[in-house]
Amino acid sequence: MSADSTKKTLMVALGVCLVCSVLVSSATVALSDRQEENKKLDKLTNILAAGDLLKGSTDVQKTYEENIQAKLIDVKTGEILNEKQYTKDLNPETFDTKKMTSDPKFTELIPSEIDIAGIKKLPKHMVIYEVMKDKVVDKFIFPIYGKGLWSTLWGFVALDTDLRTIKGFTFYEHGETPGLGGEVDNPKWKAQWKGKKAFDENGDIAISVIKGTVDQSNPKAEYQIDGLSGSTLTSRGVSNLVRFWLGENGYGPFMAKVKEGQHE
Repeated sequence: MSADSTKKTLMVALGVCLVCSVLVSSATVALSDRQEENKKLDKLTNILAAGDLLKGSTDVQKTYEENIQAKLIDVKTGEILNEKQYTKDLNPETFDTKKMTSDPKFTELIPSEIDIAGIKKLPKHMVIYEVMKDKVVDKFIFPIYGKGLWSTLWGFVALDTDLRTIKGFTFYEHGETPGLGGEVDNPKWKAQWKGKKAFDENGDIAISVIKGTVDQSNPKAEYQIDGLSGSTLTSRGVSNLVRFWLGENGYGPFMAKVKEGQHE
């Protein structure tokens, strides 16, 4: 092949690459709004699923607006922020947990000895969701996240107003191995959580994902979830992240205030 032909071939290839690059970039920009909307809708869907509000052909946005109240809390004190304290970033309707975890001014480092969820930094604020029924709180939905084997798992756990009984559990994003740790998405596995007790009668956190299958004759069965077959580390990660967020370093201060009647 002559040098001239080689040059022309390279120019054509370069031209094709440039055109493809422009098309891909344009498609990304054009679809970004739709992608963000789909991500928001998926998050709302999982909030409703955790709150047992997802029925058949549910209008997700409408059902959310009719049944859910989002509130922004100070994690360390458990206090609910009022509207005068809202900012562009600190707003329950637009709050982005991932964004907060990447911004040092909105987070605090967690000492390694208590960081059982493996998240390293704790947001100073989080959004919690109250499921309303006849104008009173019927259950609470708490965002949770933490390290599995390969990824950070993001999800929700719902508690009854006794703040002890689990009413729903779901993950909406993770990168665990399909068929192994990815079984956190299995509806049958998630259904096990409903009705389990997160805390024992003394108020100590007791829920855990065990290795193997729960022995229903064991007195501790009401605090245990079947382990994920072939995925011990993911099981342990799920157990740890739930225990962290429901503990004193997570939503503990908020739940204490609810029990004291300060958030009625």
